[in-house]
Amino acid sequence: MTKRFFSTLCLAILATVTTIWIVACQPSTTVTDSKTPSATSPATSSGGGGVKDTLRLGALLPITGDLSSIGAPMIKSIDFLVETVNKCGGVLGKPITYLKEDDRTDPPAGAEAMTKLVKVDNVGAVVGSFASSVSTAALAIAVPNKVVMISPGSTSPVFTERARKGEFNGYWYRTAPPDTYQALALANLAYKKGARKVATLVINNDYGVGFEKAFVEAFEKLGGTIVNKSKPTRYDPKATTFEAEAKGAFGSKPDAVAAILYPDSGGAVIKAAFEQGLTKDVKILLTDGVKTEDFPKLIGNTPEGKLILAGAIGTVPGADGKSLAEFTKSYKEKTGQDLGAFVPHSYDAAALVAIAAEAAKDGTGDGIKSKIREVANAPGKEVSDVCEAIKLVKAGKEIDYQGASGNVDLDEYGDVKGSYDVWEVQPDGKITVIDRVSP
Repeated sequence: MTKRFFSTLCLAILATVTTIWIVACQPSTTVTDSKTPSATSPATSSGGGGVKDTLRLGALLPITGDLSSIGAPMIKSIDFLVETVNKCGGVLGKPITYLKEDDRTDPPAGAEAMTKLVKVDNVGAVVGSFASSVSTAALAIAVPNKVVMISPGSTSPVFTERARKGEFNGYWYRTAPPDTYQALALANLAYKKGARKVATLVINNDYGVGFEKAFVEAFEKLGGTIVNKSKPTRYDPKATTFEAEAKGAFGSKPDAVAAILYPDSGGAVIKAAFEQGLTKDVKILLTDGVKTEDFPKLIGNTPEGKLILAGAIGTVPGADGKSLAEFTKSYKEKTGQDLGAFVPHSYDAAALVAIAAEAAKDGTGDGIKSKIREVANAPGKEVSDVCEAIKLVKAGKEIDYQGASGNVDLDEYGDVKGSYDVWEVQPDGKITVIDRVSP
């Protein structure tokens, strides 16, 4: 053995040992401090993701990045659910072990975070993600490792299409309805407001392009015209300038622009259109991705001091569950915040996982997926309180969980149906719900 070879071998061994030490010493993201051995040593796995005798629940949502203004309150609702369930006895006789990761509204970051949740933290289920593009990246890791993903807000129709092809093997669900429904609701709203010529402006990812396709089809069926159909305007959220995209959507003088955006990058596109003098007399139609009061402020004011976005209207999956009023009150008392978009949907997603794990007597992904539709759908006793639901399934009773967001009936593709709130940006920047529409 040469001296050089021996030195190389020693360096390789040292690098391996160092890597193992770094991974082992990473700070834990476990929020719930379980006293049981399985909380820190996930052993008794039954061949799938997770641990049979403990619910290890992950959250993968945008705490930072383009969708953080919506994602951060969603995380708080899952925190609230975990705390509520643990106070009433937990799941499988133990507190939920809860681990959360920031996907940064970025698919590669989301994939990396999901890999940690699956490979290091050994979760059985993950609530997330919000951005459809991030969920797409995360599913590539979750599904082959038998981990359930349940999204409170990834609404791209692509997931329904893929589920129909059997690509997810029952490991994918969502508590917000797909954009095939919201696009129809937005098309109906546009036509109702008198728009006959509409341009589309969408973020170039699964969410934007999927919504665009469904909106164009729905609006044309109503008798309307999509003025940029032959050359759709799709923007890159990582671009630094958006003048061309602004002109592509607003330059043809449409009655309205259906803008399917993320807040930071989408705000820059709208601002570019205003600065080019293209937004005058054009109705701006928005969707769930920008329903935050930070969005109008981000775009700014006219030289006269008025909000550029004042009067814009949009749609968002509504919440009309039987427990919504009680949940709204409890959430405000706990967090000091009013209910934001997708907050009830996040709570319900985590609730369904907890109830399903208890019903299956199994915290693995396989156990959860075997019961999640059963506890979400009829038949069974309708129950809205998550602690009561867990108590009933523990006793072997059939239940039909009625969430804060809605009845959360999951179909065979993991989808729910729902109604949509119509919201409007007021002159002072506040967002007010002014109507409700159904697909």
